[in-house]
Amino acid sequence: MDAISADYATCEALLRRDDPDRWLASLFVPEPARPHVHALFAFSLEIARVRELVSEPLLGEIRFQWWRDALEAPDKGEAQANPVASALLDTVARFGLPSEPLLGLIEARLFDLYDEPMESIDALEAYAKATSSCLFRLATLVIDPVHAVHGLGAADHAGIAYAVTGLLRALPWHRARGQTYVPLESLRARGGSPDDLVSESATPAVHATLADLRALVRSHLETFAARLPCVPDESRPAYLAASLCEAYLRQMEKRSYDPFSTFVALPQWRRQWILWRAARRWR
Repeated sequence: MDAISADYATCEALLRRDDPDRWLASLFVPEPARPHVHALFAFSLEIARVRELVSEPLLGEIRFQWWRDALEAPDKGEAQANPVASALLDTVARFGLPSEPLLGLIEARLFDLYDEPMESIDALEAYAKATSSCLFRLATLVIDPVHAVHGLGAADHAGIAYAVTGLLRALPWHRARGQTYVPLESLRARGGSPDDLVSESATPAVHATLADLRALVRSHLETFAARLPCVPDESRPAYLAASLCEAYLRQMEKRSYDPFSTFVALPQWRRQWILWRAARRWR
């Protein structure tokens, strides 16, 4: 195995271990494009987990700057020692991908390093577009570079739905580290306050706000479904991860669900079945 193939293999191994939903969805991507999709998703994973790896925000910002430098000056060679960076830069070069969405993802993830609250739905959707929708767009350009431009309008909605679902699932972890992605304007509209997000148990205002966020996800899923016919058949595997959202939302609507302590998950066989059904339905 040559060096670049080993780098791509590292990306897949990272995804399989730490982001299994995207990894499972990638199994439906045509094999020639699959390693490059892995590289994009592994980059996102590396950026997303910086908060967990550093002891203070400044150290996180230094890591982010390293990635910016790698994207803005790929010919300098320092990034080649990092297998994810190496595979990402190779993918960007092979497919002529724009670096702006990748830089925008890093910029949006600065929010993760600090404990400032998410202020509004608009801010949440902008964060989701920058961190998730961009990945659907770039994966589409990798899978079907000739026709992808005709269906890119679906990416915003798939990305927002997928990202917000993930943030709802991660609420117990975020609460434990004193961080919230629940928009304060939504919580206040339901008669709540930021204190509700650190209470021992979820208040009625929190439950109502989370129901509103699930409705937001479903609204974006409906818009995505309406736009899917405009997406070329060859590009559709790029969006398969979004098909998992509804099953996770239903888990959150069970009587036993506690947003601060329930870890929302699905067995692998069920995720594979959902993805397989969506892949058949979207043909």
